[in-house]
Amino acid sequence: MRFSSYMIRCLQYRVSRSFTTIEGHRPTIVHKQGLDILHDPWFNKGTAFSMTERDRLELRGLLPPNVMSNEQQIDRFMADLKRLEVNARDGPSDTNSLAKWRILNRLHDRNETMYYKVLIAKIEEYAPIVYTPTVGLVCQKYGGLFRRPRGMYFSAADRGEMMSMVYNWPAEQVDMIVVTDGSRILGLGDLGVQGIGIAIGKLDLYVAAAGINPQRVLPIMIDVGTNNEALLKDPLYLGLQQHRLDGEEYLAVIDEFMEAVYTRWPHVIVQFEDFQSKWAFKLLQRYRNSYRMFNDDVQGTAGVAIAGLLGAVRAQGKPMIDFPKQKIVVAGAGSAGIGVLNAARKTMARMLGNNELAYESAGSQFWVVDANGLITEERGNIDDDVKPFARKAKEIGRQGLKEGAGLVEVVREVKPDVLLGLSAVGGLFSKEVLEALKGSTSTRPAIFAMSNPTTNAECTPEEAFSIMGENLVYASGSPFADVDLGDGRIGHCNQGNNMYLFPGIGLGTLLSGSRIVSDGMLQAAAECLAGYMTEEEVLKGIIYPSISSIRDITKKVAAAVVIEAIEEDLAEGYREMDARELRKLNKDEIASYVEDNMWNPEYPTLIYKKD
Repeated sequence: MRFSSYMIRCLQYRVSRSFTTIEGHRPTIVHKQGLDILHDPWFNKGTAFSMTERDRLELRGLLPPNVMSNEQQIDRFMADLKRLEVNARDGPSDTNSLAKWRILNRLHDRNETMYYKVLIAKIEEYAPIVYTPTVGLVCQKYGGLFRRPRGMYFSAADRGEMMSMVYNWPAEQVDMIVVTDGSRILGLGDLGVQGIGIAIGKLDLYVAAAGINPQRVLPIMIDVGTNNEALLKDPLYLGLQQHRLDGEEYLAVIDEFMEAVYTRWPHVIVQFEDFQSKWAFKLLQRYRNSYRMFNDDVQGTAGVAIAGLLGAVRAQGKPMIDFPKQKIVVAGAGSAGIGVLNAARKTMARMLGNNELAYESAGSQFWVVDANGLITEERGNIDDDVKPFARKAKEIGRQGLKEGAGLVEVVREVKPDVLLGLSAVGGLFSKEVLEALKGSTSTRPAIFAMSNPTTNAECTPEEAFSIMGENLVYASGSPFADVDLGDGRIGHCNQGNNMYLFPGIGLGTLLSGSRIVSDGMLQAAAECLAGYMTEEEVLKGIIYPSISSIRDITKKVAAAVVIEAIEEDLAEGYREMDARELRKLNKDEIASYVEDNMWNPEYPTLIYKKD
């Protein structure tokens, strides 16, 4: 009886159960030598090429003679970076953070493995450079920063051609796509084609945090035009200079794109990023039951907020099961705000019995305030997604409130446990709002100033602690330093960064082979993050872990997602690990399976083979 190579691999797996994968060490065949290798960021090792590789790949004489270790290369790069941070600026408008981004980007251009080594080793320092808040500045200036293409661009002008265009990308396998239409980049609005920077930055974190192989990720920009008048008039703008498509024309472009990428890569996971609220929910509902996709602004932000809200309950010295008793005032009714509201209501309802009465009871714990004030049933033309959270007129009348009541008034009358900001309005939590929050009935009120980038945060930690005092839980979307309160006391600033969840959601979905990204998988991710902190830490007001632990956090979140996918009978397996074998694994084995499938930036041995 003859066995296929696949059957032999399966038999070897059943004997060893070592979870060895393609991410392990093995030589790599290359079809180029000399300068071609040095100019290829996927294979270039720079001064780390061994002498035997230099001979084999005809590199001798093309590099300085000293062979350097990985550690020496990182030390050398870091020394250069510190020295160049000031000198790399182009002028007075270029910031130190943008200078760092430019230097890191140049490293990415010439040596991808070293780039990810540096990013992983210094993730706490450089995550804010490759992602929020610096990525917002990068997107604003992307036209001037563009040097070499990363990712793909599909536009309204490509209608009818997308199915053939996807084959222009060289990778036979793509595991993760981040796509944007540039319509709502962070809190900066419509940046058109320049929004590709957010997709690139996000995928850098998928690689660094989740160990997704960088050769199997793809940032994508869908250019349907822009309504940014400055870009429409800019002769140097790189995108389509026409107003955005809308309605059925817009949907036709997105539909064609989705069909094209899933035709070539049927198992790819597509994360939608920074689509304007108008389309974020519609596209999520349109595709989520047919494709392996999710929207990080809606679902990832919600998950991180839920984890923080549960942590805030723990910080009050209460069990998480008390979450349904929390009174929450939400500032902002965009896609992120409504995503958080829906997730919080579902979490509360599940704790209350998961029935219709539980949902109704949970909905009564929220007061939503937008640019026009408190949202009630008396308001005309309420968005369908917001309607479930509109307060009843009689109910708020008893509280001394009415339709359109201002944020200060709502906070003063409701006396909430939590003030949650997802408004993209910097400074919205003014001194008057914070003074009103001092009347909270909570033993330890919480402020979540979640809008990005930093300039859009509803308040800074200094502003919050200076008015509220030390008995406060503070979280923000972008990084801020802790606040020195004097006498050895620290006001902890927790960054509620989506980075805690989206890498684990993506990795867990990939490794489970789940057909969709279910609400249960997202809930499992959020609860895993909520339980990551120790009791001692949360009682100090620390509700989110350090970014330096991101690989460990992602491993645990991904394992929780895999387990939930198995329990929901959605898992179909990954590579040699089929669904039947996956179901046999216990929790420790699933954790090992996840860890063994996380890519690490190690230089492979290169072997030249002539075409």
